[in-house]
Amino acid sequence: MTRPRPVGPALAGAIDLSALKQPPASAGGAATAVAGGVEVTEVNLEAEVLVRSNEIPVVVLLWSPRSESSVELGDSLAALAGADGGKWVLATVNVDTTPRVAQMFGVQAVPTVVAVAGGQPLSSFQGGQPPEQVRRWIDSLLNATAGKLAGGPEGDDETVDPELAQARAHLDEGDFDAAVAAYQAILDAQPTHAEAKGAIAQIGFLQRATAQPPDAVALADAAPDDIDAALAAADVQVLQQDIAGAFDRLIALIKRTAGDDRTRIRTRLIELFELFDPADPAVIAGRRGLANALY
Repeated sequence: MTRPRPVGPALAGAIDLSALKQPPASAGGAATAVAGGVEVTEVNLEAEVLVRSNEIPVVVLLWSPRSESSVELGDSLAALAGADGGKWVLATVNVDTTPRVAQMFGVQAVPTVVAVAGGQPLSSFQGGQPPEQVRRWIDSLLNATAGKLAGGPEGDDETVDPELAQARAHLDEGDFDAAVAAYQAILDAQPTHAEAKGAIAQIGFLQRATAQPPDAVALADAAPDDIDAALAAADVQVLQQDIAGAFDRLIALIKRTAGDDRTRIRTRLIELFELFDPADPAVIAGRRGLANALY
């Protein structure tokens, strides 16, 4: 299975798995879910979108019950998903009740639709669309992913390793300490296991980054040579989707340090690179900047 990665580049930023562990607040009155779709929350985002998309395309609808075009598009997508008989999955994000997830996807308007496959976005569009145009878009998605993913209707009865299933279950339940322990056990037995390695790295980052003070960036700006402050600020910047800014901050500090201090900063920067696809432009630019700083 392909290693799950944060959504990007248009949706850049590490996906915050360690967000609120309690159930998301519900907005009373108006409908908060689209019939026929998997409702995505902070807790199940990794399992229902990133991990699931390694097996079958996931179409994510970011919508609001206050938007008539959102509701209409949701109905169209649900009908198409039903007609296609499990060739792809519809996942929905109510931007009113789960604003953190909407922020992770970089939503600027509703409705927004994003196709995710192999843990990465393939295409997206904004605004309401007629059913026939949505049909063509879905067909294009299915053609682009045909034979490239592990699942689909014919692969639904694939046996999943019980230990891997348990790790995913802990992740889905929001028990991140248990998820890390379960994935680590898998990695100890299979040192090259891609999903376990990627999950441990991302969860570890998110647990560390979400524990940083909210004013970490301002504190680091006020003390530009404070290494601890710079590392904290870079974590927060990644969470806030300022990926290039986080990389640039650490690269600038590498240029001003030497010895163990430089090694420590470089190690953290490389860890941040590993959270993203190597082909992400921000990563490519960051690695180039690191090389220039070192040599």
